[in-house]
Amino acid sequence: MNAFFDSFKNHFLISMPHLDDPHFEHTVIYLCEHTKAGAMGIIINRPSNVDFTELADHLGIQIHSPRLSSEPIYTGGPVEAERGFILHTTDKVWSNTLRVTDEVSLSASLEALEDIAQGNGPDAFRITLGCAGWDAGQLEAEIANNDWLVCEADLDVLFHTPSDMQFTAATRVLGIDMTRLSPDIGHG
Repeated sequence: MNAFFDSFKNHFLISMPHLDDPHFEHTVIYLCEHTKAGAMGIIINRPSNVDFTELADHLGIQIHSPRLSSEPIYTGGPVEAERGFILHTTDKVWSNTLRVTDEVSLSASLEALEDIAQGNGPDAFRITLGCAGWDAGQLEAEIANNDWLVCEADLDVLFHTPSDMQFTAATRVLGIDMTRLSPDIGHG
C-alpha cells in the first residue's frame, strides 16, 4: 500500500461531462477538508430557490444590509441538506470557524448569519445549505474514475465570479474548454 497521500484541501473539484449524478452534474466543489479519513466540500455554483431574506425570516434574523435581501443561498451538497454553512474570507471569524487556508474559512453558526445580516460579516462569503462528503478512499476512487478534474482553488472564482460562470471559470484555471471534452471515458 502506498503511504503517500496527496490532500486536495483548498482545491476545486470540477465535474466531468459523464458524471450524471443530479447532485453533482455540472458542479464546482470547493474542498474544505481532505484527509485519509475522507473529504468534505461545498458546491459553490448551484443557487437554490431560497434567498437570504427567506432564510433570515425563517431564523428570525433582521436584515440591516439591503444588498443582502436577494443574496442567493446555495445548495452546498446532499449531505446535511438542512444545515447551513458559510464559506468566507478570513477577515471575520467566530467561535466555531474552521480556518481552511490563510484566505478561506468555513463557519456554521447563527451568530455568523446574524453578523452578516447586520452588515458586519466577512468581505466575501457564500452561504449554503448542505455539503458534499466522501468516506475514506471514495473521492480518490472517483478521481481515478475521471469523475472530477482537480485544480487549486482560485479566490476570484470562489467569491467574485457569478455562479452561472463559475464552472467555465474554474475550467479555465486549468486551461480547459469543457465543450471540447467527450462524456465518454476510456480509449477507443
